[in-house]
Amino acid sequence: MSTKAELDKKSAVDSNKPKFKVAIEKNGPYRVSGKLSLRKETILSNEKGYSVAWEQGEEFPERENYALCRCGRSKNKPYCDGTHVKIEFDGTETASREPYLEQANVIDGPEIVLTDAQNLCAFARFCDSAGGVWQLTQQSDNPRSKDLAIKEACNCPSGRLVEWDKRTRMPFEPELEPSISLIIDPEQGCSGPIWLKGGIPLESSDGTSYEVRNRVTLCRCGKSRNKPFCDGTHASIKFRG
Repeated sequence: MSTKAELDKKSAVDSNKPKFKVAIEKNGPYRVSGKLSLRKETILSNEKGYSVAWEQGEEFPERENYALCRCGRSKNKPYCDGTHVKIEFDGTETASREPYLEQANVIDGPEIVLTDAQNLCAFARFCDSAGGVWQLTQQSDNPRSKDLAIKEACNCPSGRLVEWDKRTRMPFEPELEPSISLIIDPEQGCSGPIWLKGGIPLESSDGTSYEVRNRVTLCRCGKSRNKPFCDGTHASIKFRG
């Protein structure tokens, strides 16, 4: 199995219509509805600086609806305080509307196949250790390499990286309850993106919907060139939120 056409495109999320969603306001915040929990989540690194695990942190008070800052300038982060109006924030959405598999490159290994949509990279760096997820995929006839490749891909918050079982043609996806996390990255000394988990619908400011995916990361520094998705710019500008 080495082509996109051979991958099973069955969704890894529940097909029932959810009661929650995130709607993007034109040049404004992300409007969250449906009582989605919100918490901080930290990237843990090893002694070599590689990202290795996630640590859940502070949970914010439960709300039925709330608005998350998208411009990066709110004085009430993570919530919007209207600053986007004062600074005339340009939140134009430039990301592709193509389905994930249409955007992804395919790396074919002996036991597993990796799909990689590089433009969705949120620079969390779980894919770098032990030679990297790409090399591990190509060495997946080794059980340890296969397990590491799957683990690294499943830790990718943006869903840029997805490993697929070559026999069943089904994706290896972490089981994530619908929720939202604010990523903290101590190794880079910055705050990362907004992490949508568990198949949360994302609605564009023009009213159309993006593909529903198990893992999505949204820009909250206001500087991504792939809005509404994170492109890792928060690390280069040392965004603190």
